[in-house]
Amino acid sequence: MHVPDGFINAPVSAVTGVVAAGAVAVSLRGARRELDEKTAPLAGLVAAFIFAVQMLNFPVAAGTSGHLLGGALAAILVGPFTGVLCVSVVLLMQGILFADGGLTALGVNITDMAIVTTVVSYAVFRGLVKVLPRKKRSITVAAFVSALLSVPAAAVAFTLIYALGGTTDVPITKVATAMIGVHVLIGIGEATITALTVGAVIAVRPDLVYGARGLQQQLKLRVGGELVDAPAPAVPVAARTSRRKVWAVGLVTSLVLAGFVSFYASASPDGLEKVAKDQGIDKNTKKHHTENSPLAGYGVKDISDARISGGLAGVIGVGVTVVAGTGIFWTVRRRRTADVSPSSQVA
Repeated sequence: MHVPDGFINAPVSAVTGVVAAGAVAVSLRGARRELDEKTAPLAGLVAAFIFAVQMLNFPVAAGTSGHLLGGALAAILVGPFTGVLCVSVVLLMQGILFADGGLTALGVNITDMAIVTTVVSYAVFRGLVKVLPRKKRSITVAAFVSALLSVPAAAVAFTLIYALGGTTDVPITKVATAMIGVHVLIGIGEATITALTVGAVIAVRPDLVYGARGLQQQLKLRVGGELVDAPAPAVPVAARTSRRKVWAVGLVTSLVLAGFVSFYASASPDGLEKVAKDQGIDKNTKKHHTENSPLAGYGVKDISDARISGGLAGVIGVGVTVVAGTGIFWTVRRRRTADVSPSSQVA
């Protein structure tokens, strides 16, 4: 789904750039309500994990592959505003360092892959959570369905953008049919990865999953004839340690996926590449501005061994993404304010 330079004309690319910039600005403000000292590092990890899994193309049809988009996964794990930022950070790293996704098309890619997938998936997710039983399994089911729908939604969004600013004369009906058809299949893979990841985190620390907040009903106490919220129980030391373990396991998993497993990913073109080639909408593709980057094409320049070159590039990408993401999220996080109430002074 990474749109290269030349697919969309300059005016429409500029408009989507403005839309993307506005959405990122709104998300930076919204992320302050979603992030704190506990969740900011996890958000950086989510961005790095999405980067790693996006390197794992899986076959979906004859000669076609797909990969995770990540909007649904990010929105459910760390919140919709932070989710937009997570995917945007990944797209920025991919475009600058790996020549994946055009730089003039960055607004198109953020609008399509970060904004559309996150908004659609989280809206579906919240709707399902309201009607499903208040159980952990319901969160996983809702994650699956919302992720499944987010991918064809992104395909529809690309089709609309192409209809407005496509640089070739391919009939829009052909583009729509091809894009939506293949991305429904890719959505199954997206849904499976999202559900498995969300389910794994919920099994260990459900309190770290943004979409699972409120799963447990708030306890009430009767005080003076009125029902009031019971104070939240203190988080035990073991739980705090577990959070660090979740982060460490997530980082190691991301490094292994990008540095080793990615070598075995499908080499077939992804959904958009396949459709572009078959339908002829790639005739005006332009060379990438960073095609001479030392990491262009997800390989390290001057390293001839493909396994080592690709693996090292993946490890570098995970490292850069987790550092950049964590830095951004730590900066915009909500600061804790000291409790100076009389009750806090009691030993």
